[in-house]
Amino acid sequence: MSELEKEHARWEEETLNPVIKKYPERKDAFTTPSGIPLPTVALPRDQDYMEKQGFPGEYPYTRGVQPTMYRGRFWTMRQYAGYASAQESNARYRFLLEQGQTGLSVAFDLPTQIGYDSDDPIAAGEVGKVGVAISSIEDMELLFKDIPLDKVSTSMTINAPAAVLLAMYVAVAKKQGVEAGKLRGTIQNDILKEYVARGTYIFPPKPSMRLITDTFEFCKENIPHWNTISISGYHIREAGSTAVQEVAFTLANAVAYVEAALKKGQQVDDFAPQLSFFFACHNDFLEEVAKFRAARRLWAKIMKERFGAKNANSLRLRFHTQTGGSTLTAQQPENNIVRTTIQALAAVLGGTQSLHTNSMDEALWLPTEKSVRIALRTQQIIAHESGVADSVDPLAGSYLVEYLTDEIEKRAEAYIERIDDMGGALSAIENGYIQREIQESAYSYQKALEGHHQVLVGVNDYQIGETIELESLKVDPAVERGQVERLKQFKATRHEQQVQALLNGLERAARSEQNLLPVMIESVEGSLTLGEMCGVLRKVWGEYQPPVWA
Repeated sequence: MSELEKEHARWEEETLNPVIKKYPERKDAFTTPSGIPLPTVALPRDQDYMEKQGFPGEYPYTRGVQPTMYRGRFWTMRQYAGYASAQESNARYRFLLEQGQTGLSVAFDLPTQIGYDSDDPIAAGEVGKVGVAISSIEDMELLFKDIPLDKVSTSMTINAPAAVLLAMYVAVAKKQGVEAGKLRGTIQNDILKEYVARGTYIFPPKPSMRLITDTFEFCKENIPHWNTISISGYHIREAGSTAVQEVAFTLANAVAYVEAALKKGQQVDDFAPQLSFFFACHNDFLEEVAKFRAARRLWAKIMKERFGAKNANSLRLRFHTQTGGSTLTAQQPENNIVRTTIQALAAVLGGTQSLHTNSMDEALWLPTEKSVRIALRTQQIIAHESGVADSVDPLAGSYLVEYLTDEIEKRAEAYIERIDDMGGALSAIENGYIQREIQESAYSYQKALEGHHQVLVGVNDYQIGETIELESLKVDPAVERGQVERLKQFKATRHEQQVQALLNGLERAARSEQNLLPVMIESVEGSLTLGEMCGVLRKVWGEYQPPVWA
């Protein structure tokens, strides 16, 4: 038996077989339509290749974080949704679950994202527009009415006030009789990319980082199956970065979060297994596949060599993918179905753990039930009909994919080294380096479109005269009036002395070094609202003001 054959046998015995025993493979017949049997993973016959790429489910995880990948179970199909009131969003969630969605993903409206209640004057005109309005535990209860929180995995795209929304989720679960330890899901909780690419920040960086590390610590002890952060390259890419920059800046931010937790005295293997990532997937199919492979390998090396992580779960880069919102066009919107399909297929071949597919009409308005269903069916067709989920890492061994993987890794590493030389991601953000790099990339792409060096079908080529006649979904202005009125009634039922005592307690905790999550859970259970809690933190910490560069 050759050395390579011995390595194959060892991998099957130590890594593959225990997983199959614990999590049996799907009951499908893993054969092609011609009857050709498919192995779990096609194993290379080249020793040099194996030394660099490794086996699926083993360091450096280039080929996937699990040895069986989708042979065991499909990725989580998690459609991002939320609009208008909690009641309407709840109806959309139940519709999606009935259609076969396997996880929830909550979109919050802008006032919620920046820590204001729906009845705040600054929220006027924005309530329920780009997501669901959540101001109180009552709203959160309505949002998850008749959805058992011990049975679903919930992702919440929320950053600056993420700890408050997690506190509400825990409190609602408790009302359902569900222990915190049984909850599964993710809060985005990634504030650094807000300063760089998205802009829904509230507090300055230092207290914002405290909220994040407090969440790491609390979840490790109380919600072990919860992903405490989803370190997001998605918004970096949507702001105009390249695929290389998306990997580099996302992992540089991740390094900053790990270092912040270590400075607070936490041990890397205590919190790192609960870190997760969030990437975009755009149209350049092979580069996108390679991007995911490179990100996995680079993160595994960073965690092992830079931070000395010993737990294998600390080394695994687990990620959610969303197809590219910025790639959707208002012109010929049906073409967006094709774009989304290409992107979704790249994400699956790249080894994503969960996936959101954009709807064809999102460049125009909130997606309708029909367009959302088509987007979900896109994932289901890839899963059940395409055959790409029947073997682990089907593109392994492609010279071009491996070349692109190596190049993305090398170029991302160079960016990370440059950022390290500046003092880390926070310093690079404060001096505007990351923002300028993204802006220059976005400008170059726009010039390429305007100069017709880059074809965007239906926009700068292959145009047609058209009238858009798709069904649209609009938020009724009555939603805001109803939300504000319900919130006023909620506040009117409270005892003023109890409210003031809770506000004072939260302020004392914010001025101290104690973990804020238990205090926040007590506060939302005592009927404090999101806006009131964020108002206390604004009073103590102030608000972030972006620098002006010359």
